[in-house]
Amino acid sequence: MAMSLAMKLTTCVVLMCMVVGAPLAQAITCGQVASSVAPCIPYLRSGGAVPTGCCNGVRSLNSQASNTANRQAVCKCLVSAAGNFPGLKPNLVSGLPSACGVSLPFKISTSTNCNSIK
Repeated sequence: MAMSLAMKLTTCVVLMCMVVGAPLAQAITCGQVASSVAPCIPYLRSGGAVPTGCCNGVRSLNSQASNTANRQAVCKCLVSAAGNFPGLKPNLVSGLPSACGVSLPFKISTSTNCNSIK
C-alpha cells in the first residue's frame, strides 16, 4: 500500500513538472530570433533581392510566434535588434515581413509597443 501511494505521488509530481515546464521549453529566445534574421542583415542595409535564407527565417519566426507571449518576445527582440544594428534602412526593416510573404500582427520599428501585441 505504501509503495502504491508513493508511486501515485511520484507520477503526479512528474506530470505536474511536465505541464508547468512545457510552456517554458517553448519560449522563443532573442538568440533564436537573431539566428533566424541574421541572413536578412545585408538586405536590410543595402536592399536588392531578399535572400531565401532570410525569408525562411522570417517564416520560421512567424510560425513559432503562435501565442501572445511568443509574439511579444519576437517583437521585443526584433525591435531591439532594429535599434542596435547600424545602417539598417527603416523602410526595409518594416517591409521585410511582406517582402517574404508573411503577415505579422505588428510593425517592426523602434517605436513599436510590443506589450500591446495580443
